[in-house]
Amino acid sequence: MGIGGVALASMMAERGLNAASAAAGAPGVTPKGHHPAKAKNVIFLFMAGGPSQLELFDYKPRLQELNGQPIPQSYIEGKRFAFMGTSHSVKLLGARRQFKQHGQSGAWVSDLLPHTAGIVDDISIVTTCQTSLFNHAPAKLFMNTGSGQFGRPSMGAWATYGIGSESSDLPGFVVLQSGPRGPRGGAVNWGSGFLPTTYQGVPLRSQGEPILNLSTPASVTAHSQRRVIDVVRDLNLKRLVETGDDEIQTRINAYEMAYRMQSSAPELIDIQGESKSTLDLYGVDPAKPSFARNCLLARRLVERGVRFVQLYHSSWDSHGGKGETLEDDFPKVVREVDQACAALIRDLKSRGLLEETLVVWGGEFGRTPMGESRDKTGRNHHIDAFTMWFAGGGIKAGQTFGKTDELGFDGVENKAHVHDIHATILHLMGLEHEKLTFRFQGRDFRLTDVHGKLLQGLLA
Repeated sequence: MGIGGVALASMMAERGLNAASAAAGAPGVTPKGHHPAKAKNVIFLFMAGGPSQLELFDYKPRLQELNGQPIPQSYIEGKRFAFMGTSHSVKLLGARRQFKQHGQSGAWVSDLLPHTAGIVDDISIVTTCQTSLFNHAPAKLFMNTGSGQFGRPSMGAWATYGIGSESSDLPGFVVLQSGPRGPRGGAVNWGSGFLPTTYQGVPLRSQGEPILNLSTPASVTAHSQRRVIDVVRDLNLKRLVETGDDEIQTRINAYEMAYRMQSSAPELIDIQGESKSTLDLYGVDPAKPSFARNCLLARRLVERGVRFVQLYHSSWDSHGGKGETLEDDFPKVVREVDQACAALIRDLKSRGLLEETLVVWGGEFGRTPMGESRDKTGRNHHIDAFTMWFAGGGIKAGQTFGKTDELGFDGVENKAHVHDIHATILHLMGLEHEKLTFRFQGRDFRLTDVHGKLLQGLLA
């Protein structure tokens, strides 16, 4: 090691958990958290577009009885909706699904989720989730970064900044996408914001070349490529010692990670070694990309030490227009995820991974108890009560947490705001949300801003 490498090692040794350092996210580096972690990894199953909780989990017989009647003004006075007013013409809409209780927990689940109904004793269903923004892109950003403003780090970036990654050959934060389009807002949902860019999410394709332009051209030998990387590293090390700029360390890490991923990424997405029973469990067609395939890849990623895996599946928008109907389109998107989500929980559990892997399911908001009339009937965006579920990684299983009013409009017990959800996820990963900070533009920022409380009832 040259003098530049010695100086770099000295600089890295001086950096602590909350320092503005890229060292924490370097391959194989695992800084100590604030307390012992229950969850080593997170898999966030993000249902982009806002799933209707009233068609899936939040059973409301009274809403069925009042179907077609105006909603009482006391519910909507002072409220704002994305595409709906607050006049007496706004009518209540009962769910057109059959609900039954399942498992020893007796959780209510609709007939759209037969596979999820089979794992209710392994999950905790939270019906009282709340957020602050009611349009898709800002609400997605809020769910992922704790803010509706661009430039804030995502939850996966905060997690890898706080405790690093156990994987030496794959990024600490990986993103997989499925469905007809990517999430509104795009890469800012998994960006690193003002944190060093080594912590940003890395999108992987589930088929073909995992990352475009990752493969070495046929005219370049492995030896010559390694020489180029070594020379660039030495130049960057010299510049790092001179300036102390953390982004240079990020650049060094990126070159080295890309080099290792030339072999690790293709091995990851090659699922030929998975048994037929496993493929059938998830409902994977090996010849096609799908949400199911991404769920299987998520399991393979956490097996390899990746800290934070996020799956985006679109589109759950259900306004009632073309391609967004509750009658036809909503059941299709539910079928695309139901089997694979349940399979992921069963597979992780059978391999002894569920205890250390936190699985989160949900979107950016929910849907109103009122109907929205377009070509067909749909529901508008709703921020006051929507459903998410959590499993593994220190979560108390087999419960429905929280309670909404008789129309499913608002929470009446154990409300769970997005800031509270973020605080709880970080806590399970061994991080205190009030201590995990980064100084930027003269103030200490955190994922939960100045908010957030632990959802104690979710903890095992």
